[in-house]
Amino acid sequence: MSQARFEALVGQIAASIGDAPLDDDLAARLNTDWGPGSAAFAELAALCATGEAEGWLMAREAGGIRFGRAVKPGGPAGRFSVDVVRMKDVKGPHHIHPNGEIGAVIPLEGAPRFDAFPEGWYVYGPGTEHHPTVSGGEAHVLYLLPEGAIEFTGR
Repeated sequence: MSQARFEALVGQIAASIGDAPLDDDLAARLNTDWGPGSAAFAELAALCATGEAEGWLMAREAGGIRFGRAVKPGGPAGRFSVDVVRMKDVKGPHHIHPNGEIGAVIPLEGAPRFDAFPEGWYVYGPGTEHHPTVSGGEAHVLYLLPEGAIEFTGR
């Protein structure tokens, strides 16, 4: 039941994004409509915790990062894949977002920042790249990838 609710909720969020440009305006809209302090953000946080505990989210682990793809593109989230990771004071593997990335930082302990982003939604445009890094605590980071596109570089 909780997995179905997770899929429905991320589907609603993805539908609200639609084909909007991946930019700061989208991040601001997501934080207004679906951000910290909203019932939807609280439910998303609870569903991520439940999914991890039940084993249908973040079923794999490497380098101190729990991770997993929860929804493939073409499923409940439309053109987006949905992944969730659990990170604590760690730098992840370098990758490129060919089509961009839309994510939510969900604190678990301390005052974590994902790259420079505090609790809430962030947006990286197409072609951006980084070593995903959580500092200052522990967080679930949920991210949507248009068409599921991500390229790990090994850098």
